[in-house]
Amino acid sequence: MNRLTRRVYELAYGQHLPPGDSGQELEMSTMELVGFLWQKGGMARVRGALRSWRLGACAGRLFIGRNVKIAFPRHLHVGYNVLLADGVNVNAYSRKGIKLGDNVRIREHVWMLTTAVLTEPGEGLTVGDNVYVGPFSVLGAGGGLTIGNDVTIGAHVDILAEDHNFADPELPINQQGVERKGIVIEEDCWIGNRATILDGVRIGRSSVIGAAAVVTRDIPEFSVAVGSPARVIRDRRYKGPMVGSAAVDQKGDSEDQAPAATGADCS
Repeated sequence: MNRLTRRVYELAYGQHLPPGDSGQELEMSTMELVGFLWQKGGMARVRGALRSWRLGACAGRLFIGRNVKIAFPRHLHVGYNVLLADGVNVNAYSRKGIKLGDNVRIREHVWMLTTAVLTEPGEGLTVGDNVYVGPFSVLGAGGGLTIGNDVTIGAHVDILAEDHNFADPELPINQQGVERKGIVIEEDCWIGNRATILDGVRIGRSSVIGAAAVVTRDIPEFSVAVGSPARVIRDRRYKGPMVGSAAVDQKGDSEDQAPAATGADCS
C-alpha cells in the first residue's frame, strides 16, 4: 500500500493503520479505496458537512443519509463520527434536547421524538458513546430517555418514555393527558429485535432483553429477560437461573424462551 492510500484510509476512518509489517495491509489502489468510500458514505458525509452548522453542536465527521428530517436542529447535539441513516426523523425540541455521543449509529427510518405537543415539551434524550440503534426503531423521550455507552438496540424496537392516562371511562383517552417517568438503559446492554420498553423502567448494565419482549418493570444488571411481560430467566454471571428469583419458579418454561434473547440487527 502506498503512502497516499494509507493517508486516505486514515482520514476516512479517523484511525491510524499499524506499520506495514503488521499483516493488516490494504491490497487496493488509492482509486479503489476512494470509490469504495464514496459508495459507502461519500454523499452522507457531504450532507453532514453542509447541515452540521445548523445543529446545537457537532464534534465532527457527521454522516446524514437521504430524506433525514431534523426539527429544531439547535436542540440536537452530536459527538464525533455520528451517522443518521436514510429516513431518520428527529424532533429535538425539549427541555434538555437530544445529545448523541461519539461513534453513534442511528440506522434507517428511526424516529427520535422528544415532544408531541409543543406546549408540553418533553424532557429529552441522551445517548452515550458507541451506541447502535437498529432500523425502524422508535426512541420516545417525552419523559426522559438515557442510553448508556456500548448499548446495542435491534430493529423495530419501541422505547416509550411516556404513557397515556385512562382512569376516567367517561372521558376520551386522548383528553386525559399523559404520565411521564423516564427510562434508563445502562451501559453494555443488548436490546433484541421488536422489543418494547415502557415508561418508568430501568435496565441494569450488561443486560440482554430478548426479541419481542415487553419490559414493564426494572431489570437487574447482568440479566437475561424474555417474554411479555419480560421475566428474568438468568444472571449472565452464572450458568444457571438466578437463585432466589422468580426465574427459579419459571425454570420449566424458560428454556423454550431463552433463544428469543437473540435477534438484534447489528449490520
